[in-house]
Amino acid sequence: MRIGLIGTGRIGSFHAASLAHQPQAGSLVLADADPGRAALLAARLGATAAPSVDQIFSWGVDAVVVACATPGHAELVVRAARSGLPVFCEKPVAADLGRSLAVLREVAAVGGVLQVGFMRRFDAGYVTARELVRSGALGRLHTVRTMTADPEPPSAAYLAGSGGLYRDCLVHDFDAVRWVTGQEVTEVYATGSDAGPPQFRATGDVDTAAAVLTLTDGTLVTCTGGRCNGAGYDVRMELAGELDQVSAGLDDRTPIASTEPQGPPPATKPWAGFLERFGPAYEAELAAFVSLVRGEGPNPCDGREALAALRIAEACELSRRERRRVALAELPDL
Repeated sequence: MRIGLIGTGRIGSFHAASLAHQPQAGSLVLADADPGRAALLAARLGATAAPSVDQIFSWGVDAVVVACATPGHAELVVRAARSGLPVFCEKPVAADLGRSLAVLREVAAVGGVLQVGFMRRFDAGYVTARELVRSGALGRLHTVRTMTADPEPPSAAYLAGSGGLYRDCLVHDFDAVRWVTGQEVTEVYATGSDAGPPQFRATGDVDTAAAVLTLTDGTLVTCTGGRCNGAGYDVRMELAGELDQVSAGLDDRTPIASTEPQGPPPATKPWAGFLERFGPAYEAELAAFVSLVRGEGPNPCDGREALAALRIAEACELSRRERRRVALAELPDL
């Protein structure tokens, strides 16, 4: 097998190293908008550097991994699908809902295979939480609480193309809610604050957000997110049922301290960022893609699954902007 990987920045470099250590993945061809950066990474990993993206498609690869900046995702996913190549794409497939729908329709029209990167589906804590919910061990689920808090805000340049806090960050929580509970979101109410660093106001984004989601069975979900959590990188999901309550993401590195006299001690080495926290999950999702390409496993997160999370994010942004409850039925779908 030969896999072409496009984009050798932070996440692309991580994916390339992960694939290089998977025997089933075969050989790698790397391309980047900066050919020199791709060449340096290729030399370190024993891979082949392509002078441009075009060579990824002309040199005869068996699959494509898209890990470049968001503006390039849509075109590359469609190009791979039209070339008959299975493609793994880091979320999002496209920067907005309309373009995402167009891409997914094109992929479907040519019978393409697309896996989208929602890594929490491969995290051990989230997997166990899903099993407990699905087995009935928690009893009737009535409340879900999620949070994603980054330790420091991204640059203004990143924010300008990120799509905003709901689409860029909390979309992972929305996907996890659907995947863990097995329920769909029917309506949302969301709000946010831009009282933090000035780059959020400059881009029309918020640095802190909260949303209340209602699931098909009436379960209530609260999702909070923030870009300025100085204590560290904090991602958790709490699930409360009539029989028991559990939390994914709560361990000795969770950046939160108890104020109780007999409470647990604060983390001595809190999680610093998403690659450290979810490193094994990122590796597992690429292993699942390799299995998919080899015809040995199912698609763990196809375009429709990714679209469902994006529609929730879009509904939250609409709710925040118009200060009202938004039903998911208001948004276009495939």
